[in-house]
Order: sequence, then structure tokens, then C-alpha cells
Amino acid sequence: MVVEHTGILLLILSCMVTGATTSITSPQEPDPSHDSPDTPLPQQTISEKDKNEAIQAFETSLLNLFGLSSRPKPSRKSTIPQYMLDMYARQLHELDGLSLNAFVTGPGTSNANTVRSFLHAESEAEESGDQLPEKSIKFNVTSIPEHEELTSAELRLYRKELKDLQSSLQLEGNTSVKCLKLRIEVHEVIKPARRGRESMTRLIDVKTVDVRNSSWESFDVHPAVLKWKQFPHLNHGLEVRVQARSPALTDRRKDINNHVRLRRSATNSQDEWHSQRPLLVTYSDDGRSPRTRRSNRRRARSRHSRRKARRNQCRRHALYVDFSDVGWNDWIVAPPGYQAYYCHGECPFPLADHLNSTNHAIVQTLVNSVNPAAVPKACCVPTELSPISMLYLDEYDKVVLKNYQDMVVEGCGCR
Repeated sequence: MVVEHTGILLLILSCMVTGATTSITSPQEPDPSHDSPDTPLPQQTISEKDKNEAIQAFETSLLNLFGLSSRPKPSRKSTIPQYMLDMYARQLHELDGLSLNAFVTGPGTSNANTVRSFLHAESEAEESGDQLPEKSIKFNVTSIPEHEELTSAELRLYRKELKDLQSSLQLEGNTSVKCLKLRIEVHEVIKPARRGRESMTRLIDVKTVDVRNSSWESFDVHPAVLKWKQFPHLNHGLEVRVQARSPALTDRRKDINNHVRLRRSATNSQDEWHSQRPLLVTYSDDGRSPRTRRSNRRRARSRHSRRKARRNQCRRHALYVDFSDVGWNDWIVAPPGYQAYYCHGECPFPLADHLNSTNHAIVQTLVNSVNPAAVPKACCVPTELSPISMLYLDEYDKVVLKNYQDMVVEGCGCR
């Protein structure tokens, strides 16, 4: 359960607050959402051994939370697609933070909390005697966990403006230059070409485009990727076909093929190719659906902001988690760290309204006030949590954008 992992994580981090030398936490930073200043906690000394063990426990717990079996070790050749960076940036501006459909339009994306990107395998153009056409591309999607539900998948292709073609047609006096259309078809390869026989394919998406501008085009390939996820041996790739829709382009096969970038040409620099190469993007749900609503959180924050907590009573304190402190900045692309916060303070009798207590906590505190030996006081714990988005490289060197629930303390109370 996510809540259990988060509880362990916050417990580890709260324990590390007492370390005067560790830089993973910042307990003295004031919390801007409260009127009263933070109360410094009693500082205790912590041995180097205990600190190292705490950091190791922190790392293990956080890896489990992220669903990783081991610490990713990205290769030097790893590149982060600009599309994923832009998606993460847009996610930061989305106040909801509960799903990815805030900036993704298309069927099946509303329930997704994980986005992965895949670059096509250039070295697998020919394998096992199967001859793939020049316009075929193949993606290895075996790194998608079996337990995740694939909700959507898109193939993103970059098409470059054909300036030379326009100029040559105008010099030839062609009257149809103003309407230069191409039809781009994406087919799933059912059976690759072999021994002189053509490949068997099925059409899964199609678009008509204008060759007079450069643009990224998105194609729905969810049915194919869903099948590959369930039956990897049936993954023979995709075939992209470009057909002329304008009479002026009928005899311009070479120009037509150059409109869509599927292979690196001799004129492409390494950086240009990485920014324009085909990209498969998958959207999936790991089953950890959000349990809160933005409207509820806003109302709770509004109520909470009107309450002025006393100095020693239960409330939220600052706690910054810096991923570089555990050496994770090589595989976590963004953010470099995040403000997790933690709850600390007393739950005195009688419990005030601003302490956000349950009926059970009120009864427990009442009994404790009469007989302290019978039951302990209610505890100051997180009552409201919100998610964060993370962009990172996983164990398979794949770029992943994922929403993790219950990572930031939004409210504290006595329970």
C-alpha cells in the first residue's frame, strides 16, 4: 500500500530530523502556510553509523515506494526526450496533480498516472531473417510492468517542411503548389516480410498533412502496444507509409519519403536526430488511484489557514528532501528534491477545533486526562496528503513520468 510506504518514509525522515549534521532535512525552515513561527525541536547527537543506516533505510524505502527493485544506473547515452520534459513542466503548473489528463488529450489518458517514452531500436531493423521495410520501426515495451493497466499509447512522428520541393514546383510553374497534401498511414506489422514475400500489416491510424510546415504528428497505436505488452513475441513493429494526396507530388517519391523522419540521415547531427527521432509514448495506471479531490483540499486549506495554531501544538513543519544527498541526481531528472513537510506537536486536553481531531482522538484524550496510565495522548499525524510528479530513468534506461500519491503533507491533526 502506498500509505504504508509513505508512513515508513516519513518516519525515517522524521527520525533524521534530529541529526544536526545531515542535510537531507531542513526542520528549521518556516512553513509559510501558518501564521505562527516554527518551534525548534530539541537537537540530539547522532552517530555517523546511525546516520548511514538511516540514509540506507531511506533509500530502500523510497525505491520500494517508486516501484523499483534496484537503484537505476543510467548509461552515458541516455537522452531525455523534449516531449517528456515539456510534459513534466506542464504538470508542475497543474494544481490538481492527481492525473495526467490535464495536458494530455486523447482516449484513455484520464486514468493514467504513469507516462513512459520509448525510442525505436535502430539496431533491430533486420533480425532473425525478417526483413523490415525502410519505413518500419520497432519499440521494445517489455519494461512496462505486467500489473499496470495500459490505458493509451501514441506514436509521435516528426515531419519536416519541404522547402526545396515547394521552390522546385514553383519554378516548374505547377499550379497546385498551394495544396500540397500527404497521407500518413501507420500500420502494425502482423507478419514481417520474409524470402521475397511482402509483410502482412493492418492499418491502425491515418492522417492527412500539409507538407509546407514542420510539425509533430501523433498516431493512436494503443491496440498494437496492448498486444505487445501481453504477447511480446508478436511485436514486429510498425510500418509508416506516406502517400501523395496532391497531383504535384505523385512523381516525388524521394521528397515524400524525406518528409517523415524515421531514420537518421547523413546530414543530421546527433542532437538534431535525438530531437526529431520517432517516439512511442505509453500511458498506464499502476492501480494507485488518488483518494482525494482538489476541491476538498482547497476547502481544507482555506479552513486551515484561518486557524492560528499555538507554538507547541500539533502542526506542520518544513522538511525538504534533497535527492542529491543520497546520490540520486544521476537518474532522477526532476525535481532535484521536494518539500515533504512533517507533523509534530502536542495534542493537549481539551482538543481545540483547529487540531482537526477525530471523535476517537477526542475520547482518547479525555480518558488520558483522567487516567494518563490508561491510554496515551492522541498523536500528531498527517491528515491530508498530496502527490508529486517525478521524471526519471528506470532500471531499463527508459524515461518515466509518474505521479506518486501521498508524498506531501498538506494538513496535520490529532488522531
